[in-house]
Amino acid sequence: MPNHSNADAPRSRAPWWFTLAGQLLQSWVRIRRDPAEPATLLQAGVPVCYAIERDGFSDALILQRACREAGLPSPMQPLAGTRRRRSVFALARRDGWIFGRIRSRTPNEPLGQLVHSLEGFPERDIQIVPVSIYVGRAPNRDTGWFRVLFSENWVMVGSFRRLLALLLNGRDTVVQFSAPVSLRKVLDESGDIAPERFARKIARVLRTHFRRIRTAVVGPDLSHRRTVVDSVLNAEPVRAAIAASAAKEKISHAKAWRKAHKMLLEIAADYSHPVVRSASFVLSSFWNKLYDGIAMHHFDKARAVAPGHEVIYVPCHRSHADYLLLSYQLHVSGVVVPHIAAGVNLNLPVIGPILRRGGAFFMRRSFKGNALYSVVFNEYLAQLIDRGVPMEYFIEGGRSRTGRLLAPRAGMLVMTIRAFLRAPRRPVLFQPVYIGYEKLMEGNAYAGELSGKPKEKESLLGLLRGLKVLRQRYGHVALNFGEPIELNPLLDATGTDWRAASGDPDARPEWLNDVVDQVAERIQVNINRAADVNPINLLALVLLATPKHAMAESDLLAQLELSKALLEELPYSDRVTLTPMNPAGIIAYGEQMAWIQRVKHPLGDVLTVSGEQAVLLSYFRNNVLHLTATAAWVACCFLNNRRMARATVVRLGTLIYPFIQSELFLPWDSDGFAAQLEATLDFFIRRGLLESRSDGRTVERGPGQEDSAFQLKVIARGLLQAFERYYITLAALAKHGPHTITGAELETTCTLTAQRLGLLNELSAPEFFDKALFRGFIQKLREQRVVWTDEGGKLDYDNALEGMVRDARVILSRDVRHSILKITQGAGEKEPPAGGDAAEQAA
Repeated sequence: MPNHSNADAPRSRAPWWFTLAGQLLQSWVRIRRDPAEPATLLQAGVPVCYAIERDGFSDALILQRACREAGLPSPMQPLAGTRRRRSVFALARRDGWIFGRIRSRTPNEPLGQLVHSLEGFPERDIQIVPVSIYVGRAPNRDTGWFRVLFSENWVMVGSFRRLLALLLNGRDTVVQFSAPVSLRKVLDESGDIAPERFARKIARVLRTHFRRIRTAVVGPDLSHRRTVVDSVLNAEPVRAAIAASAAKEKISHAKAWRKAHKMLLEIAADYSHPVVRSASFVLSSFWNKLYDGIAMHHFDKARAVAPGHEVIYVPCHRSHADYLLLSYQLHVSGVVVPHIAAGVNLNLPVIGPILRRGGAFFMRRSFKGNALYSVVFNEYLAQLIDRGVPMEYFIEGGRSRTGRLLAPRAGMLVMTIRAFLRAPRRPVLFQPVYIGYEKLMEGNAYAGELSGKPKEKESLLGLLRGLKVLRQRYGHVALNFGEPIELNPLLDATGTDWRAASGDPDARPEWLNDVVDQVAERIQVNINRAADVNPINLLALVLLATPKHAMAESDLLAQLELSKALLEELPYSDRVTLTPMNPAGIIAYGEQMAWIQRVKHPLGDVLTVSGEQAVLLSYFRNNVLHLTATAAWVACCFLNNRRMARATVVRLGTLIYPFIQSELFLPWDSDGFAAQLEATLDFFIRRGLLESRSDGRTVERGPGQEDSAFQLKVIARGLLQAFERYYITLAALAKHGPHTITGAELETTCTLTAQRLGLLNELSAPEFFDKALFRGFIQKLREQRVVWTDEGGKLDYDNALEGMVRDARVILSRDVRHSILKITQGAGEKEPPAGGDAAEQAA
């Protein structure tokens, strides 16, 4: 092990009373070091001096023990090459025992001693190691309610309160070692600067460092809610909006001010550290009743880049549990709980105040027609960003009812970026988070809403009725942290001086919408790139691809093995996580979770999914459908074609890719997708599902009765419904002709057609007739200039539409196409002539 000791220092033992106190403390205080092996941070052979935030007897004891357990030099020994009796100094101290006042203790004297010790000895160096000590950072379910009152916060307490904190929360002590600072290096970089001035400079740097770490661990030093409210109401944009509202509504200024004040109280969070800490161990018991485990992946990467940034957590939105799960996991992992943008519908009696004290701030669904509310909300958001408060919001706008990511709504992103442009003091970092479940509390409600039932409004009575969910188990939950997105590089890429917009609250540059669209797209893409594939996802992918949602056990085992191999050999992203269970374990787990049932049979058991369960299971298939999109396209090409040119598979794939990419938020450009298609073809050939012919130019599948053809068909059906929806849209357009139907009318026509087709074919996928998916496809047709809106608001299109109809024939069977055309065009009408596919030409 490298020698980090202060070897040249004369040895001196700590006083006997210090050693005795340390032994008494050891039996009560439990220390967690971060990192676990801080010795790896240090440079061998260089004297070590520790810098702590606050002077105190207990902090010295904790530091001494943490260093001893980590194999680090003792802070109580003299510092080699200096006159200092101890290898530690503090930035501030509190005088007195119980009611002592804080005395800022600028470390000029110890730092001056360190600097003077280096003068005339250019070969000497000292590494200063900042050490943060937190007592009672994260109470758990074993802690009592009283203990949270003495947990770590921003107040520098006296010795008596510190003693109480140790007695109550000593088992939750965190000692965080930061990377050392080379005093020699900093001194050389500073040039000819007076030692006193240099000491002040280092002190400022250390204070900033400790403040940043405390903000990341404990949370921002928030003033009382009233102070925040006063700051917002005194801001110039709000004062101007109040005056404008008074003039417009012909009311007194005082009345308009009270109106703005009431709006702000409706919005503002009332963050409380004790409430957050109390909620943490209440939720611990709650999660234990609901879930078998909560896993976080890639969190260490997210935490490493967070300090110094305004962090905006942007998770996918699948359940009401999302809010609490992410906040709880961040808190117990040593990161401050973010302020959460919540719909005002959650501001319920009893529940609303608790959520507000946990960091929730409430917003109305629409700001339209209320200029004063819009200005007040924007200013409140700007105040949070200016104060460095981490935030969390869902850019999908609402919970996904289908399991797919929804098209982003950019309202909060626009307000965030404009607030940053006003005062770009701290760079903004968007942190995508994928949340994956194995069973949803709201599953039945989602299925009902998709089938046409009205959404049940949130209410306290409904919440109480919902407590029956505690009777069930919901498996495991995964929180995967995706690759973060920094705002500054995207602003720099605009090619403009975006900082010129700083300070102007009304600034809305022309390039702003493009930046917002880029951020929104990248957030959704990075969420999907951090997917977690659990056993239920895999079962859903396979079983829902069969006509009756049933498979022989031997076939199911083979298909699950193929699916896992596909995800392992062609990884979608380095942040995707995959269940370690083998196929037999996956089936057993699906039975245990009551998602699938086993039907005994002498010729081999059959695993099946009931009709109602199939609808619910489609949600979990859609969570990970994007991971198999490339394989599904290749497999689709061989549903109705025995043989295809390799180049044709790739060419048609790149033509359809913009529509698949838009719907599933895929990460590749056109060339990247083509490369994925080539790799997937090679995978299928290696696995024996396809055969390469004609020196690799042609690819062929086996006869339809072979297992390889069956396995391809199962993979293909994951994406087949998307192509059927596309064909419904194209057929409806062709039926009505140009200049006859609006975009909204086309959406309705397509939705009704899909509903009827679903009834006729007993489809168990409610998203098949989701109007939002049709709306997204029509919008993409507009972007690709396949269709456009004429002067009368009707849709027009050109010959490219016929080309898309022709390409669809390669994928969809004659029966499916005719069923769609029969519904859209009426019985007896014929499909527009556009050439035939290989199977029809052979006939």
